Amino acid sequence: MLSGRRLDLLDPSPDDIEIADIAHGLARVARWNGQTAGPHVFSVAQHSLLVEAIGAGLVPGLAPARRLELLLHDAPEYVIGDIISPFKAAIGDSYKAVERRLLAAIRARFGLPEPSPEEARLVKRADGIAAYWEAVRLAGFDRAEAAAVFGEPGPLTAEAEALIEPWPTALAQSRFLARFLDRSQAPTPDT
Repeated sequence: MLSGRRLDLLDPSPDDIEIADIAHGLARVARWNGQTAGPHVFSVAQHSLLVEAIGAGLVPGLAPARRLELLLHDAPEYVIGDIISPFKAAIGDSYKAVERRLLAAIRARFGLPEPSPEEARLVKRADGIAAYWEAVRLAGFDRAEAAAVFGEPGPLTAEAEALIEPWPTALAQSRFLARFLDRSQAPTPDT
């Protein structure tokens, strides 16, 4: 890690996780295998910001801790990369076990509880909506093809709409980090 910490992927310690490492890594991992048009890739950091905005649009007044869960849903990819869904499915539980351990360590590091089933469904729904719009707007899918893979999308808020554009790496990194700091330092109501 850039922070100088060593992260054991098989037994990750929350003490070895730094948000600056996550922001740096996610801003450099390309969604869609980098097969998007333009001078910049659409990064996992940008995808995470999009998922957080979509989730907040689906549940107005969502507590900062729940928005942080949305933002960090793909945080393990800062060290293991954005392994595309078909490859994840082929690897099966081996990949998922590593991802679950990393996500548990990340939640512990930042004081987030395991999400409830309802919260987990929100993350999955927002992630699917984000994937649909990324596929259509950035990866060349037509709407029917994207709907067959990701389901029918929900509407996008203006905040989410503004996020579907590839940014330079440094901008994706700084915006991800700023959003994390904004959410992690906000008061946490019981929601």
